[in-house]
Amino acid sequence: MQKFSFDDAVEKITGQDDRYSAGGYNFLREALDFTISTLGAARHDPKAKGHVDGSQLLDGFRRLALERFGPMAVTVLNEWGIRCTGDVGEMVFNLIDAEVFGKTDSDTREDFVGVYDFHEAFEQPFLPRQQARGPSQ
Repeated sequence: MQKFSFDDAVEKITGQDDRYSAGGYNFLREALDFTISTLGAARHDPKAKGHVDGSQLLDGFRRLALERFGPMAVTVLNEWGIRCTGDVGEMVFNLIDAEVFGKTDSDTREDFVGVYDFHEAFEQPFLPRQQARGPSQ
């Protein structure tokens, strides 16, 4: 099978599956790089450029989205078609199928389903304290 550059692969993927935009795939690639570098720094291991699992990638994805987009994170992600953690998994596996991302035998789409709620992850950190906790009891 012919290998494509990332941009070529994304163009092919979005031509066949328009649920997610090219911007979303580019952000996902940045989130993967961010996650790998963060894990490497946390481990003090410059060789930590290996595999990350679904929960690690989703944590890096969340952290980078909050850092980059702040309270607009959900709006930006929704614009790209990304509405839940399962969507991130679908995108990852589209990139795996295109041979852009790799995987281990234990990696599955289910690793990405329901990991966190987008409202709690991306909106709640910016709500006033009372509203973030819910109604007083």
